[in-house]
Amino acid sequence: MAVTLEPFVDDDFCYLTTTGRRSGRSHTIEIWFALNGAALYMLSGGGAKADWVKNAQKTPEVRVRLGEQIFDGRARIVDQADEDALARRLVVDKYRPRSDDDLGDWGRTALPVAVDLVV
Repeated sequence: MAVTLEPFVDDDFCYLTTTGRRSGRSHTIEIWFALNGAALYMLSGGGAKADWVKNAQKTPEVRVRLGEQIFDGRARIVDQADEDALARRLVVDKYRPRSDDDLGDWGRTALPVAVDLVV
């Protein structure tokens, strides 16, 4: 039976667990996200240099905790222009009302990363 992701759409954070590219140990971060179907989008302000992005590139099999539920998924850098624009819009629009900062620069320059969740 498939699990719906709808209950998690408005959650403030998700918890992304990657496998360390050198250590092989699990690393979990709390990060902003937006959902579109079974795709979970995040923006890396550190770009491709962020440890979590490097880890996900080496070992794309990741886990994501939404609420109390854990989902397996496969991470990937968003490289198609239409999906890139969608990811940026979804994440920035979700957090703009919640943030004291202008998210415009971050939304334009951060690296979009998707996790295709197994639901």
